[in-house]
Amino acid sequence: MTRSLLLSAAVLWAAAFGPSAFGQLSPTKDNGPIPDNAKYGQADSFRELTEILPTPNDYRTASGAPGHEYWQQRADYDIAVTLNEEEHTLTGAETIVYHNHSPDRLEYLWLQLDANLFTPDSLARRTATGPDDLSEDMTFDALKQMLAAETFDGGFKIDKVAVGPRGQGGADLPYTVVDTMMRVDLPKPLEPGANYTFNVAWHFTLNNSEEIGGRTGYEPLEDGNDLFCIAQWFPRMCVYGDAVGWQHKQYYGRGEFALELGDYDVTITCPADLVVSATGVLQNPAQCLTQTQRDRLETAKTSKAPVFIVTRAESDEARKTRNEGGGTKSWHWKAENVRDFAFTASRAFIWDAWGNTVPDEDAKSGEHFTMCQSLYPSECEPLWSQYSTQAIAHCIEVYSKFTFPYPYPNAISVYGVVGGGMEYPMICWNGPKPEEDGTYDARTKYFLISVVIHEVGHNWFPMIVNSDERRWTWMDEGLNTFLQYLAEQEWEDEYPSRRGRPEDITTFMKSTNQVPIMTNSESLLQFGANAYAKPATALNILRETVLGRELFDKAFKTYSRRWKFKHPEPADFFRTMEDASGRDLDWFWRGWFYTTSHVDLGVSNLRVYTVDAGDPVEKENRERTEEEAEPKTLSDLRNEELPKRIDSFPELEDFYNSYDELKATKKQIKTYKEFLEGLNEEQLRLLKNDAKFYAMDLTNDGGLPMPVILKLTYADGSTEEVRIPAEIWRANNQKVTKVLMRKKAIEKVELDPNRETADVDRSDNMLPREIVESRFKLFKKKSDKNPMQEAREAEAEDAKEKAAAEKAAAEKAAKTDTEDPEEAAEEKAEAEAPRSEASGD
Repeated sequence: MTRSLLLSAAVLWAAAFGPSAFGQLSPTKDNGPIPDNAKYGQADSFRELTEILPTPNDYRTASGAPGHEYWQQRADYDIAVTLNEEEHTLTGAETIVYHNHSPDRLEYLWLQLDANLFTPDSLARRTATGPDDLSEDMTFDALKQMLAAETFDGGFKIDKVAVGPRGQGGADLPYTVVDTMMRVDLPKPLEPGANYTFNVAWHFTLNNSEEIGGRTGYEPLEDGNDLFCIAQWFPRMCVYGDAVGWQHKQYYGRGEFALELGDYDVTITCPADLVVSATGVLQNPAQCLTQTQRDRLETAKTSKAPVFIVTRAESDEARKTRNEGGGTKSWHWKAENVRDFAFTASRAFIWDAWGNTVPDEDAKSGEHFTMCQSLYPSECEPLWSQYSTQAIAHCIEVYSKFTFPYPYPNAISVYGVVGGGMEYPMICWNGPKPEEDGTYDARTKYFLISVVIHEVGHNWFPMIVNSDERRWTWMDEGLNTFLQYLAEQEWEDEYPSRRGRPEDITTFMKSTNQVPIMTNSESLLQFGANAYAKPATALNILRETVLGRELFDKAFKTYSRRWKFKHPEPADFFRTMEDASGRDLDWFWRGWFYTTSHVDLGVSNLRVYTVDAGDPVEKENRERTEEEAEPKTLSDLRNEELPKRIDSFPELEDFYNSYDELKATKKQIKTYKEFLEGLNEEQLRLLKNDAKFYAMDLTNDGGLPMPVILKLTYADGSTEEVRIPAEIWRANNQKVTKVLMRKKAIEKVELDPNRETADVDRSDNMLPREIVESRFKLFKKKSDKNPMQEAREAEAEDAKEKAAAEKAAAEKAAKTDTEDPEEAAEEKAEAEAPRSEASGD
C-alpha cells in the first residue's frame, strides 16, 4: 500500500509552488513563489489544496478520518526511580514493552534522551546564538546563568541497555547515542504484530531552574528547601508512524515532543517527608499519606469548594523540620493510556483538591469524575488557593463541552520551575506568584488563571489528540490557545484575553520577518504570535465569521473525537473540518496557514444607479435641479459683476439667447407617451421601479481573501448588516464590485464594523472617509507598585491619620479635664475676640 507522507514545510512549498506544468515561478510580496499566470497577473487563492496535502490512503482518508488500516505503535513502561534531594540527581531503571502494530519489520528502535539537551556539546548548545542584549554591561546573575549554561552537564548517563525486564540479567543490547536520540539495535527484526521487551538503566543531574532554564528541574526556595518538577526524565520511545517513519528530529529545546501512548507503572523513592504528585493514580496512599490527608481527600470529592489536603501550617512545619526522622518513602503510581509521565516533589507544598464531574455519555453513570488538585508553596499565597484549582475545574468543564469529556481521574496544577507553564498528562507546571507581601496586580491574577487553563487544556491537545509537537507546534499550541480563549470568555465579562481576538493580531499580521504557520517548530519566527496567537485567531474567525458557531463546533468536535488517542497530521485536521462542516475551506487553510498574507480589505468607491424611465419632463426637472446645485467657480462669481456688452447693444440677441436646452419639447413628450402605450403591464412595473442600485468597489490589498462584512447606514438613520462570503474573491482576489439594490438611500458604508476579520488597516474601511480623532497624554512616571500594594498603603496611611486624630482628641480631652476653668474661659474669649486693625494681620 502507498504510505502517506506529510512533507516538511520546505518540501510543501516546493510541491505546491515548484517548477511544474504550471510554468515559471514569480515572487509576490507576501506569498513567496506562486505559479506565474502572465495573462492574469495574480495567484489563485482558491486553488485546490489537494496539490499540497498528502494523498489519502488506507491509513488516512480523504475525509480526514483514520483509515480502515490505520495503525499506531504502543509502549508500556515499568519504572523505578530514586530522587536524591541533597545531590539533585535521579537514578532510574525501566522496562519497556514495545508493541509493533505497523506492517513493517523493525531492525532497531529509537528512544528520546531529552536531558541530553543539557550536555555541553549538545547540538542545541553548539548551534545556539548569542543574546541580542549582550553588551559591555552585565549583571552578576546574567553572567552566572551564561557560565552555568556552558559548563553544566545534565545529560543522561546510560548505565545499561539489555534484553528483557529490568533486574533479570538479560544480554546487553548495542546502542548508539546521537545527541538527544538513542538507537537500540535488535538481535533480530521485530515482526509486525509482535512486541519486544528490553530495559534501560540511567542516571543524571537535575538542572537548577534559576540557572539553567527548561521544562524540568528544581527550584531552590529561600529557606533552603527545593521544589522538584521532573519531566523528560527517562528514555522514552520515539514515534514510528505512517507519516514520517521514525520521528527522531533532534530536541533543541523549543520544539516539543512526539510520543507514543501506553501504560505506566512507576515507583518514586525520595525523602520520607516530601509530598509527591504525578501523572496517574497513587496505588499506596496508606503508606504515603496520613489518615488525615486521606480523609480530607475523601471530603474533597463532594465538597462545594476546594479542600486543603496539606495546610499552610503543616507545610511551614515540614519546611522547618526537614525530614528530621530521616529515611525514604516510595510512592507507587499507575497511569493508563497516557503518552508521558511527570512528577513533582517538595516538603514545601500546600495542597488543595476539589472533585469535579462533567457529562459523559459513554460512562455508565453518565458523567466523569476528576479530582482537581493544586500544589504550591506558601510564597504563592493567597493567589493560588483562590484561583488555581478553580481554573482547573473551569478548563475541564469548557474543554469537555467543545471536544470530548476529560477522561483522566486527576488534573493537577503545580507551581514551579518554568516561570510560564508546561504540560504533561494529568499534571502541569505553572509559574505566576504574588509579591513577597502577598499582593498581586491584575496581570498576575489573570496570568495565573490563563496559564492554568492553557496547561490543563493541553491534556486534550496533544496529550490525547496526540499530534507531533516537534514538527507542527500549531497543532497543539494553536488549537489549545483557541480553546483557552473560549474558556476565558466564559470566566467573566470582558476577560482580558491576550490571544484570540482578531483585532489583537493585526500588528503581527502586517509585520515583516514572518514565516507561514505550516513551518517546523525550530524554524518559526515570532514564535508566540505565529504558533499560538495566529492559529488561535484564525480558528476564532473561522468559527465566528466564516462557518458560524454551529457548523464550526460540530466540525471541531468531530476532529477531536476522531483523533482521540491517535496521531493526527495537519491534513487530517483540514480535511475533517471541511468534511463535517460541508464547506470548501481550501482558500482559508492556504491563506492563513501556508502564506504570510494578511487581511486588508477596503471599500474604494460607491456609485448609485436608478432606473431612467425616459420621461422628458422628469429629465428636465432633474437636470435643472442639478444645474442649480452646481457650484460656481470664484471667477464665475466675480465675472457676474462685470458690465456686459449685450446689455449695451440689445440687437446682438438672437434665438440662442432665449433657447432653453433643458426644456422638454412637444415631440419628446409625444414620443415618450407612445413608448409607454407600447409596453405591457410587467414592463411598465419594471420601468417605474424606484429602487437604487449601489455599485460598491472593494479592494484586497493584503492578499488574504476574507468574507466582506458591511454595515450600511441609511438616510433615515436605520442600519443594516450585509455578510458576503469570501468566495466573492474567487475570480479576482484583488478587486471586485458588488451591486446592492436598496429602496432606501445609503448615506454611509463601513467595512468590518465588528472588527472580526483582523483587518490591519481600517483607514479605507469607511465611505465617506472619516477624520480619525486621537489624543496625546501628559504623564509622570508610573509607580512600580501594583494596585493592591497601593491600596494597602493608602489604608495604612488612613489608619495612621485616624489614630493620630484619635490620639490628639484624647489628649485634648484630658487637658480640658485638668486645666483651670477660669483660665480656659479667658483663653477662649481671647481667641474669639476680633483682631485689631493695627495688628497687621
